[in-house]
Amino acid sequence: MNPQGPVNCEPSFPRSAWECRTQNSELRTQNSELRTLNRKPYRQQVEEAVDFLRSRLPVQPEILIQLGTGLGGLADSMADACIIPYREIPHFPQSTVTSHAGNLILGRLGGKSVALLQGRLHYYEGYSTPEVAFPVRVLTLLGAHTAIITNASGGLNPGYAPGTIMVMNDHLYLLPENPLRGPNVDEWGPRFPDLSQPYDEALLNLALDTAAELGLDEVTGGTYVCIPGPSLETPAETRYLRMIGADAVGMSSLPEILVAIHGGLRVLGLSVVANVNDPDNFEPILLEDIVAAAERAEPRLQQLLQALLRKI
Repeated sequence: MNPQGPVNCEPSFPRSAWECRTQNSELRTQNSELRTLNRKPYRQQVEEAVDFLRSRLPVQPEILIQLGTGLGGLADSMADACIIPYREIPHFPQSTVTSHAGNLILGRLGGKSVALLQGRLHYYEGYSTPEVAFPVRVLTLLGAHTAIITNASGGLNPGYAPGTIMVMNDHLYLLPENPLRGPNVDEWGPRFPDLSQPYDEALLNLALDTAAELGLDEVTGGTYVCIPGPSLETPAETRYLRMIGADAVGMSSLPEILVAIHGGLRVLGLSVVANVNDPDNFEPILLEDIVAAAERAEPRLQQLLQALLRKI
């Protein structure tokens, strides 16, 4: 018998898996709140990134190009390239997707001064849509007048084939958050940007005409839909997305496009269809296959982009 009384043999750590999960969740919430408290206002973050890049970039970019999954090789074609990793730019979010390099590259391509975003952010990575569109917002304030946004997508239109380059003529925005939500900065753009014609008609027609001149087949106009991800579509979701008017589906690009439109840029969207979803004969979709298909189509996209740049 213990003269000092009963000994407490219960463990000091939580006694159930539920308690462990609850404790971990509380810690994550506290860490998130600390990051929020320490974070500078969004406008200040953007302006500090702009000031940093103004001091580093040799010339003002005319055109920004956002590269998507499996499409990062265009950087090898740039002349006089100045490469700045995202991690060196104040407040630039970091991509967690392995196929996205995470570099801002300024150089000359097709005779134009181009800012190339080699790698992008996604809503499914846990970023807010203003964070996803942060690099594009910064470049709109550095003087770019045209945005070319590219991505890899899944085909919904049964007339498409893997490798089709879809020139976006409209879109469906299905993310739960708009990057323009919150107080508007009037110097950046209007409170209610018009989207009656989101994609520049002259650029759209120029892309289709240029593809025809180059003899590139399977280049067509279509409607792109953006979903949150990261889970891929079920057969029922595929039928639904097709039913509401989409020709191709992806998990990116539209936050950046909305911010570019808000900033007054002419916008061209190019989506490389990596696979075609048939809801009645559905096959497993692997990210590795999507990246490989986009890489196979990349030479055609590069050829089209370089020819386009010479004409813009």
